[in-house]
Amino acid sequence: MTVFTAKARKLVDILAVPVWRGALRRQGVAAGVEHAGVLRNMGSVRTVVDIGANRGQFALVARHCFADARIVSFEPLSGPAARWRAVFASDVSATLVEAALGPQAGEAQVHVSGRDDSSSLLPIGVRQSVLFPGTEEVGIATVRVLRLADALQTVDIIAPALLKLDVQGFELQALAGCEEMLDHFDWVYAECSFQELYTGQSLADEVIAWLRERGLRLVGVYHMTYDARGQAVQADLLFGR
Repeated sequence: MTVFTAKARKLVDILAVPVWRGALRRQGVAAGVEHAGVLRNMGSVRTVVDIGANRGQFALVARHCFADARIVSFEPLSGPAARWRAVFASDVSATLVEAALGPQAGEAQVHVSGRDDSSSLLPIGVRQSVLFPGTEEVGIATVRVLRLADALQTVDIIAPALLKLDVQGFELQALAGCEEMLDHFDWVYAECSFQELYTGQSLADEVIAWLRERGLRLVGVYHMTYDARGQAVQADLLFGR
């Protein structure tokens, strides 16, 4: 499937769902329709914690698949956070926390990408810019960092629960910020890299090992991308208990 064909197919899928169509038309937010099949196969999910929410692309699909779930999204950058709030203004079961997740509460600097969904608390590497043109650093922003327990209590996480991460190389640090509450999640769905795209990032095998030690095994690999040499670059990994 060519890039053009994939984009056309995604647009068709978005236009088929009124809420997604409205988010695209009014706020310019394209639902992450590629995740819908993965989420539907989970069955019932009552709590979604969405770390690295950006404008709400994933949360839109989560709401479509889990109509009655509580969604708690985390997004540290003010611009995407404002767009998320506009998209979910009428959804009383969706909440945004304007912060990143990390091992310690405080403040940190985000390396802002030319495409803000590629921004990271880690420096943007040369490999990222080569493979994904337009994602070079364009600025620095100071953001709030929390641990998950600073924002939620265990009683807020009603099972079955899904923890999603899209944090551009910061996966292990974000997971460390969730560790004391990790036992309350049935699923973890995380974008992970097989090559270093962000300076000092942990790669997929390290994330897999870390979660396996905590009772979550790899059960699915989706949306794999490859470089020109045919080597794996990144994928969405699903972990379950």
